[in-house]
Amino acid sequence: MRGTNNLTRDEARRRSELVGDLQYDVALDLTSGAETFVSDTTIRFACREAGVSTFVDLVAPRVRTIELNGAAVAADRFDGARIHLDGLEATNELHVVADCAYENTGVGLHRFVDPVDGEAYLYSQFESFDAHRVYPCFDQPDLKATFSFAVTAPEGWEVVSNAPALASGAQWRFATTAIMPAYITAFVAGPYHSVRDRHGEIELGLFCRRSLARYLDAEEIFELTKAGLEFFTKTFDYPYVFGKYDQLFVPEFNAGAMENAGCVTFSERYVFRSKVTAAERERRAETILHEMAHMWFGDLVTMRWWDDLWLNESFASYMSMVALVDATRFRNAWTTFANAWKTWAYRQDQLPSTHPIVADAPDIDTVKVNFDGITYAKGASVLRQLVAWVGEDEFATGVRSYFRRHEFGNTELGDFLGALEQSSGRDLQSWSAEWLEKAGVNTLRASFDTSDGLFTSFSVDQEAPATWPTLRSHRVGVGLYDLEGGSLVRREHVELDAVGARTAVPALVGTRVPELVLVNDGDLAYAKIRLDDRSLATLVDHLGQIDDPLARSLCWSAAWDMLRDAELPARRYLGLVLNNATDESEVSVVQSLLRQASAAAVVFGDPRHRDTARGEFARAAEAALRTVEPASDYQLAWARAFVGAAREPDAVAVVRALLDGTSSIEGLAVDTDLRWHMVVALASAGLADDALIDAEAQRDPTDEGLRHATTARAARPTEAAKAAAWAAIVDDHSLPLATMEATMAGFQQPDQEALLAPYAARFFDALAAMWQQRVPEVALSFAEAMYPVCVPSDDVVAMTDRHLGSADVAPPIHRLLLEGKDQVERVLRTRARDAADS
Repeated sequence: MRGTNNLTRDEARRRSELVGDLQYDVALDLTSGAETFVSDTTIRFACREAGVSTFVDLVAPRVRTIELNGAAVAADRFDGARIHLDGLEATNELHVVADCAYENTGVGLHRFVDPVDGEAYLYSQFESFDAHRVYPCFDQPDLKATFSFAVTAPEGWEVVSNAPALASGAQWRFATTAIMPAYITAFVAGPYHSVRDRHGEIELGLFCRRSLARYLDAEEIFELTKAGLEFFTKTFDYPYVFGKYDQLFVPEFNAGAMENAGCVTFSERYVFRSKVTAAERERRAETILHEMAHMWFGDLVTMRWWDDLWLNESFASYMSMVALVDATRFRNAWTTFANAWKTWAYRQDQLPSTHPIVADAPDIDTVKVNFDGITYAKGASVLRQLVAWVGEDEFATGVRSYFRRHEFGNTELGDFLGALEQSSGRDLQSWSAEWLEKAGVNTLRASFDTSDGLFTSFSVDQEAPATWPTLRSHRVGVGLYDLEGGSLVRREHVELDAVGARTAVPALVGTRVPELVLVNDGDLAYAKIRLDDRSLATLVDHLGQIDDPLARSLCWSAAWDMLRDAELPARRYLGLVLNNATDESEVSVVQSLLRQASAAAVVFGDPRHRDTARGEFARAAEAALRTVEPASDYQLAWARAFVGAAREPDAVAVVRALLDGTSSIEGLAVDTDLRWHMVVALASAGLADDALIDAEAQRDPTDEGLRHATTARAARPTEAAKAAAWAAIVDDHSLPLATMEATMAGFQQPDQEALLAPYAARFFDALAAMWQQRVPEVALSFAEAMYPVCVPSDDVVAMTDRHLGSADVAPPIHRLLLEGKDQVERVLRTRARDAADS
């Protein structure tokens, strides 16, 4: 029989009722070849009901032996995903020896061979349900245990796990861990380069591949690490409990990072091979602090089941922002949060797949698609509101009590809210019902009448989408801004509770009408805002002159929302950006603006005007990169935008000259990453042949370089390039997921509709086999990245509806199809709006 590699909430609940007092001894032999490794595991556990049956999770191509309490378990009790155990006693010992498989999809124990030096590197990734790809276990968050790990590895390798190493060499042995769930256990092994330091009694380690060692900026990372440990220890009034703190940058990682206790893994994109902006360093710092916050919230105290995934991630996201502002040089992190994180949340919250922050997670397959903008960004936004509601001191007191009360245990949302209710004296049940248990984003706008330049009435009006018609209570600011000496300066600020459809603001009646009325001034509320006609007209020429960076960010976000909702034509949005972006002081905002302006020109605007709009954008970007401060972050941001938009002959000639070194721009370093950006852009325009791509791959023969070359080849606007890319994506089951994703990134180009149109039907035909024959990570990546969003048409909408109506579509795939369809329909609306503005 073949079992399903899924776990339901009900199954997990029943298993938790039965099993406890867990201890694992796990020994891995990593010297048995490139395909599999030996996993030798002993699990000791208690059972509360003698004689019952349960199961242990395990995925392995071969199981050698299974013994329960000294007796052999029949081979047919292993179904490929579970070992079924019968006749349990009060205390039990299960011993399993299995050959487990290395993975190339970023889950389980991932194996990677560095093309630079031929060395193999391994790392594990277990969240949310993949520890059992490496050793048999009760793979659910509320069956915590202690773990004793041993690893046999080739001589010269570093092996890192959750606890300090007691023995090394070829036979590694690690101290027994603190109590933790299986999903945050970890193994990293290979000839990694290491750098070490300490913070008080805590030993610190940084690791990366040897071929990346020269790029590892250990000093900055250690500085952030020490600042974070000090900040969180003080803020939570609870010491770090996992002994040492290692951070490892690993290849082909699926996510940004993972909070394995004492053994945090990060994507190698945070090892910067080329010049990056301060915004990208801030993003890395946020990730470092996010994972560190999990050492307390998630690792020390763990959610009982994945329904509360949002709280785990939202808390870490919120606390990372607080730590950035209070403990590092990134003091304007809340501006980045308003511009990037909340934009992500608003976008996710308007999809047909939106869900309450407290999401229903009936099984693991559902969990896999809930790592989204609701879980991270909306949850963090709402937590920020909660802190304002209960008070910062009261919030801190409640969190400290929560950690003490539930240390090494499992909790649910009510435990967290209960601690805050006790510290603040506030009833949070109605707040929870309003913000956590209902989906959707509200829209706030100013409504007013004027006479003789004065407000005669003023209110904040609230709207809700028809599908989620909840009108919420918002703490919101209203700012009035005047032009003074070339700047837009706030003259007045009023805070109020906006409740229901209309909230009068009597304090502003009789006040002089300003050039700009900004609702949600101060960014207290989680809500989209709309700009009145006078304010929008002011911003066209003066948005960049708002003196407060957070207020500017809110205005930028409001304009972007209006574009996406087809209320502001794409070309008007593009003009707004080009008129004001060079005055923007926050480079993180500049980078977002330039990506959005490119989308306005190429994706959201009327295709009949695409070439004109993109040419205008390219000329403005080239002018900016030649006039902004040489070697600055702003110059790099504008250079990337220019390269991406270059299509006209003069612009292409500039890119080619920069690439081949026959021309230069003062301060602009044409380094590895920028060169690849140029090559991929030229390839997408049909201006890069095999020779150019091959030469760049020889210049950068790293795995990252090979993936860039793959993207460039797939991006070329030819039938042969698309056919080759499609065959690799769909037919090559040995292709690592990272290479598959690089191919898909090249295949989908927004200005290649005619070439991509024939693949729309083929996409739907391939979906079922992808889900049935490939691991979920591959199938979900395909469903998201290859949905024909670059062929926005009524035909694609109809194909999606037919597929959803006629096929037995797995729920995670169903969700991604709805999201792709929503994007197509949104593009059709914005293009129609832009065309109507002609």
